[in-house]
Amino acid sequence: MHELRLLCPQDRVEVLGDALDALDALSVSVEDADAQTEAEQALFGEPGMPPPAEGWQRSRVLALFPTRAAADEAAVLLQAQDFFTDCRLLGVAEVPEQDWVRLTQAQFAPVDITPEFWIVPTWHEPPAQARTIIRLDPGLAFGTGTHPTTRMCLRWIARHGTQGLGRVLDYGCGSGILAIGAAKFGARDIDAVDIDEAAVDATRLNAEANGVMLHAGLPELVQGQYQTVLANILATPLKVLAPLLCSRVAPGGALVLAGILERQSQELQEAYAPYGQLVVSDREDGWVLMTAAF
Repeated sequence: MHELRLLCPQDRVEVLGDALDALDALSVSVEDADAQTEAEQALFGEPGMPPPAEGWQRSRVLALFPTRAAADEAAVLLQAQDFFTDCRLLGVAEVPEQDWVRLTQAQFAPVDITPEFWIVPTWHEPPAQARTIIRLDPGLAFGTGTHPTTRMCLRWIARHGTQGLGRVLDYGCGSGILAIGAAKFGARDIDAVDIDEAAVDATRLNAEANGVMLHAGLPELVQGQYQTVLANILATPLKVLAPLLCSRVAPGGALVLAGILERQSQELQEAYAPYGQLVVSDREDGWVLMTAAF
C-alpha cells in the first residue's frame, strides 16, 4: 500500500477529504501539521456543544491507496482542481509491511491505577506488585484504563472499596471497566447499562473474562436505588442526566461523575445544585472527577 501525504489549510480539509473518498482512497486521516510544536492547536468537542473547527490551521491529510499508481494518479488529479489552491503535495510513500496485530498490541501496556491495582491486556504478564488485576483488551467500547477519566474513577473505587461500595450502578458502562473494578473491590450487586448494544455485549464478555458477576443491559435495566452511582460520559449528557442519576442514589450513597474538563466543573455544579453538592475529588491532565454525597 502507498500513502499520499498532503498539507492544507483549515477551510480545505472537508472538500479534500471528500475528493479523496471519491478517488477510492482506502482511508483518509487528518492530523495537526503543527503537532508537538508551539503552534499545536487542541480541538475539543462533545454532543450539545458548538462544534470545534473542522480542522487545524494547517492540517496534514494522509490517504491510503492500494498501489503507487493509484496514489500518483490521485495526486495529479487533485493538483489540477481549483480547490487545491493553498494546498501542497508532501509526497507519496510506500507503507512498509508490518505485523499490525503485534504493532497494535505494543501500544497497550499494563496501566497502573494504584501501585497494587493494574489494568493488564491479555498478552501481558501482570506486574509483580499487582494485587488486584482487571484483564482488558482494546475493543469496540470505550474504556481501557488509559484515559484520565477512567483512571480517576478506578482510583476512587479502589479508595472506597474498603468502606463498602454497596449496590452499584455504572451508567454508560462502555467496556464495563468501572463495573468490573467495583466487583473486584467487593461490590456484589452491580448493574452496568449503556445505550449502545455493542457496549453491553463488550461488558458481558469482559466481566466473564474477569470472573465477576454483574448485570449488563440497556438503561431500562436500572431498578431502584444504589449506594454507588458511577457515570463516566461527557459534561453535556451528564447535565441532562442530573435528575435521573441523582434519583438513583440511595440515602448515604455516593455519586461519581467523570468525562468533565476542568473548565466545565462550575457548570456541572450548577446543574446538580438542586439535587446535591458536587465537589472536585481528583484531577488529571485537564480532566476532573466530581463526586457528591447523599
